[in-house]
Amino acid sequence: MTKRIQLSRHGGPEVLEYVDFSPAAPGPHEVLVRNRAIGLNFIDIYFRNGLYPLELPSGLGSEGAGVVEAVGSAVREFQVGDRVAYATGPQGSYAELHTLPADVLVPLPDAVSFEQAAAVTLKGLTVQYLLRQIGQLEGGETILFHAAAGGVGSLACQWAKALGVKLIGTVGSAEKAARAQALGAWATIDYSRENVVERVLELTNGAKCPVVYDSVGKDTWETSLDCVARRGLLVSFGNSSGPVTGVNLGVLAQKGCLFVTRPTLVGYADTAERLRAMAAELYARVADGSLQVEIDQRYALADAGQAQAAQAARQTTGSTILLP
Repeated sequence: MTKRIQLSRHGGPEVLEYVDFSPAAPGPHEVLVRNRAIGLNFIDIYFRNGLYPLELPSGLGSEGAGVVEAVGSAVREFQVGDRVAYATGPQGSYAELHTLPADVLVPLPDAVSFEQAAAVTLKGLTVQYLLRQIGQLEGGETILFHAAAGGVGSLACQWAKALGVKLIGTVGSAEKAARAQALGAWATIDYSRENVVERVLELTNGAKCPVVYDSVGKDTWETSLDCVARRGLLVSFGNSSGPVTGVNLGVLAQKGCLFVTRPTLVGYADTAERLRAMAAELYARVADGSLQVEIDQRYALADAGQAQAAQAARQTTGSTILLP
């Protein structure tokens, strides 16, 4: 027997139970991983509260890092004792042991620790596809990135700076503004006391931004549209304030023939080869120091509910991990 976090109904953090659990033996194309560290991500809350479908009862979480404990008969790319990480499911990473398909595993180089991998893999892969694939940023662009002091945002600040991109980050306090700027943001906007659209116009001399990245959703949708340059792109990749609904496509024409996309990580890391290439680029940046992984909160696995409550209340900065 081992331990995991399980939910039998949707709801708040109180539905998360710390229970005894017997993981399934790996099938022919599966691997059993003993987690050394587990990533905490906002998408986990969406699965917990029912925004995203989940067959109950279920484990929770999609990100972790650890050591291969057993492999299926058809697995050739991994062997017992290998260091690995994963971030694209299936659900169940909030556990001491997790059985999952070999195709979602990535090799973890010695230069990246288990804690770093658990803190950075999902968020870092997200930044990789946002900046490198969707935005196709080459340097010199000025972009807007909401929640710049959060887990994804703090990595985006660093990666954008390394690419020579000017990132304007929105934040909710002077403290978070200082943090984002220390990590590489070109400028910050404190939405608690500044008008975001007006500041973007000032900072860009009226040109607005060719790409705007929005993980907040409902509360920032209109603001984000007003910050996109003519024929520019709004990337809506999260719903921390609730989902965007009732979209009037005519607004895109009125505001400058804008483009909008709603991407997901699994839509870009859709093959094992593509996933591992993205992870290799990410881990190389961690290893060479151009991406600093800041783990500001560590919780015991049993306290996953407390960790999620703090994250939902925006009381966290950087990354949060769970330790089995």
